[in-house]
Amino acid sequence: MASLKGKHFLIFVGDGYEDLELWYPKLRLLEADAGVTVAGPEENKKYIGKNGYPCVSDGSIDEMEVQDFYGLIIPGGWMPDKLRRDDKVKQLTRDFAAAGKLVAAICHGGWIPISAGIYKGVKVTGSEGIKDDLINAGAIWQDAAVVVDRHFVSSRHPDDLPEFCKGIFSVATKTR
Repeated sequence: MASLKGKHFLIFVGDGYEDLELWYPKLRLLEADAGVTVAGPEENKKYIGKNGYPCVSDGSIDEMEVQDFYGLIIPGGWMPDKLRRDDKVKQLTRDFAAAGKLVAAICHGGWIPISAGIYKGVKVTGSEGIKDDLINAGAIWQDAAVVVDRHFVSSRHPDDLPEFCKGIFSVATKTR
């Protein structure tokens, strides 16, 4: 496994997050010696996943700054539909994209980049349930386990997590 020592990643969390889509990438990144900060609307709050698994936030989204991170990971579930209404969430997502930093979204996580307005002309995949939203946002839809387009990584659902993480690692191990 490639080392990601010295690279730090931000993961969004909120109630109703898809449990596996947060924990699987987080644990894979930690295995690779990466730093991980999980941020939600409130710092040090326990958020409950869609399937009941808890996650305590390391910090609040309002405190996060793009320059402190190598990339952003956005799990799915019901959480993205709520978080995408937050101006700071949208601004952070836009800032990661504008800086050419990793923006990785899985399943319904694509709702946040859609609301941030960053998917126009980007090849992506996501949950079949948001396919029309992705296309209407100007994304180029592909039905694949993972789609990597420059610094954008996307996957469809929890079964795609191994490929999703391979996509994250493929972007994160490029020299920048």
